[in-house]
Amino acid sequence: MAGILLRSPVYKTATAGAGTFSTKCTITLDGTLRYTLVKSTSAGATILWEISELCRDYIETNPTLRPVGTFLPVVTVVTSHVATDGSGAAVATTTFTDVGYDGYGTFLEGSNPSVSADGTAPPGWLVSGKSPNEGTNNYFYSYVPTGAIGWVPYIDSSSELFYQQYTTSNDESTPIALAGSFDMNFIRIDCTKYGTGNRILFTNKFGALQEIWFFLKEVNATSRKQETFQRNIISSTGTYSTIEHTKKVYNTTATNTLTLSSGYYPEWANDWFEQLMLSESVWLINSAIGVNPTSANYIPLNVNKSSMTRKTSLNNRLIEYEFDFDMSYDYINNIR
Repeated sequence: MAGILLRSPVYKTATAGAGTFSTKCTITLDGTLRYTLVKSTSAGATILWEISELCRDYIETNPTLRPVGTFLPVVTVVTSHVATDGSGAAVATTTFTDVGYDGYGTFLEGSNPSVSADGTAPPGWLVSGKSPNEGTNNYFYSYVPTGAIGWVPYIDSSSELFYQQYTTSNDESTPIALAGSFDMNFIRIDCTKYGTGNRILFTNKFGALQEIWFFLKEVNATSRKQETFQRNIISSTGTYSTIEHTKKVYNTTATNTLTLSSGYYPEWANDWFEQLMLSESVWLINSAIGVNPTSANYIPLNVNKSSMTRKTSLNNRLIEYEFDFDMSYDYINNIR
């Protein structure tokens, strides 16, 4: 099975069989037939189908499921038919079996991007590694506070997503070994001077949930919007009460914003922050994650950052990023 990235176009092609006038494409998602598409064709013609937008409607990332990952089994069957409406017996059949991820490829990576462990064949860690690649024991890293535990995503040989937990004992001298792949090293950061750090969870370009820590300052702010109207408080006798509001406030809403400073990261970690900015699913983990992720307090966020300049040790010396986040809800509960 191949891992496909559903935020980018995914094309399936097949050649129409002899004597056929239509081709039919069926897309089965997680065992359920969801789409049946028919095109007019002629014998020997190459038929092209784009399936990612249809498939992505059925994948929803759920952070509480870790260590099991969120992915979508996709079976695409293309058949050729003598009838013009895709009915009758199939003259030729082509079947594609894939695993869909909520990730993306870049333009320079070409068409039909697939899930890989940052350029290495599965199994492997689904995070961007160190550049340049320095080999098995010096490629994949995570920067975490002293004493923190959490999860790291990986893809197995069947292109399925899982998460490996790291514990307080894992550091640069005690990495996590993944059978058939590179080690995951952990750099421990003492951030007690500024608190305990803030753990941001986001869907990276591979479609996996990646943790990234912001070690330094934290700023919380609340903003308000409201409407007013001029109220008539005069009574029938021509008097009014001085304790009543003549400018009445209504429809008050409030939003929270969060500004976090990353602390110092190596230059090659720019990819992590770029993927965070481009992510459509972001959470703040607001408590110790513990052994069971469902006990963590996941706060949904939207990244309030539309551009990012990649920092380098030559231009900036120390690599530090500041991100603004909007809480993805109104502070005053208005869910009806």
